[in-house]
Amino acid sequence: MFHQADLFDAVEVGQGAPAKPLNLPALIERIADFSPRPRYAFMVLNLIAKAAGGNSGSAGPYVDTEDEVRVPLRDWLCDSLVPMAKRDARRLIIVEEVKASLAAQDALPDDAEQAARAIDNEVRERVRRSGRCNVSRAVSDLVRAGLVRRHYQGYRVDHHNRGAQREAVYTITEAAARALWSQKAS
Repeated sequence: MFHQADLFDAVEVGQGAPAKPLNLPALIERIADFSPRPRYAFMVLNLIAKAAGGNSGSAGPYVDTEDEVRVPLRDWLCDSLVPMAKRDARRLIIVEEVKASLAAQDALPDDAEQAARAIDNEVRERVRRSGRCNVSRAVSDLVRAGLVRRHYQGYRVDHHNRGAQREAVYTITEAAARALWSQKAS
């Protein structure tokens, strides 16, 4: 089977010393050592663990939503994190830019309700596009910290999901899962 090397390989734990088990504070400290945005990376790790559930620690390439719709894992992660940015000033600027853009294209419906829906849909798409980059960056930090492994589904040239259309699969490591679940069990 073809294996694509990860540019953000996990840090190797020394061969001589056994890796000490992680608890939640140690997990957070490890994330803080590798990520410039540790709170965001921790939220992403928690969501990956939730998506993986009982699936042997692997999440993706698709997640079933509450509406029973299958969405790509990175899109699901982005949508799950959107409420964190609702009050952000940049989000308000995006809303104004979308309004102006749709008005300039004369694509804004006359009905206020339909216009609000059109604006909301376009804002959601723009936020999702930038959110996918943020999620990928956070996952790269988690991979470097040795808490997540990443691979992509759709690796063959003649595969229907080839090239840039490959979807990510994230596998949470045993140590990270134990640290997260031990806290929830207590």
